[in-house]
Parts: sequence; C-alpha cells; structure tokens
Amino acid sequence: MTQARLPFDADGRSVDEVTIFCDGGSRGNPGPAAIGAVVLDATTDPPTPLASVSEAIGVATNNVAEYRALIAGLDAAEPLRAHTVHVRADSLLVIKQLRGEYRVKHDNLKPLHAEARARLAAYEVVDLQHVPRAQNVEADALVNAALDALP
Repeated sequence: MTQARLPFDADGRSVDEVTIFCDGGSRGNPGPAAIGAVVLDATTDPPTPLASVSEAIGVATNNVAEYRALIAGLDAAEPLRAHTVHVRADSLLVIKQLRGEYRVKHDNLKPLHAEARARLAAYEVVDLQHVPRAQNVEADALVNAALDALP
C-alpha cells in the first residue's frame, strides 16, 4: 500500500521543500560546543522560518558539532515530511563527506555521518551546498547564543 505524502507546516499549509541552514562550533577543539539550525519553507519568497534549534551539546570538536547541527536540523524538519531538502552549511568537510567527495577518516565522525546519510535518504531530492559563513549568519548566531549561555 502506498501512502500519500502530506507535508504541512505549523499552520497546516503544505510544504514541498525545506532549506536547512546549520552550524556547529566549539570554543576550543575539543571544547564546550553548541549547535544551531534553521528550517525554512523553500517555496516562499522570502523563505518562511518553520523551526530552529539552538543548544549546547557538551564538550565536542568543531566537526562533531557541525554534524550534530545538521542532524538536529533534519530532526526539526522531519515532521514537515517535505520531499526535497536543501542543506546549507559552512562546513566544507561535512558537505564533501556527505556528497562522497571526501572519505570519513575519523572514527568519531563515522556514526554521525551514517546517521546524517540515513536521515537524508528519507528525502526524494537532496541538495547539499557549502555556503560561506556570511550566508549562514542565523545558524551561526544560534550557535553563539547557546555558547554564550553556558556558565
């Protein structure tokens, strides 16, 4: 039996495409770390914010935080059940590893890479793009807000 895909945003409107801007960071490498992600309705102009994530994740490396931010963004987007996801991240490593252009060498990144790939597989269309930090300011601000709130 085939189930119809019925994506809805928080207001009950249909959502076909989402864009996730994500960022992770640590103060020290490893050090206190945090993640930020913003989920947008990619079909509106300008894109409509649908969800955001900003939280401290304990002590981690920058790369672990980057993966955790993407996974948190995908978690936030999951209830929308869109068929297309556009991922925008300022971590070239994460984007190239997810595209299969770079190998995942570090053991601590392998399970995070596998989890991100599994979550991305739920989408019919996946668009992964590296963006400069200047185009990822909202996710970066969410990371810094979470880090600044630490004792």
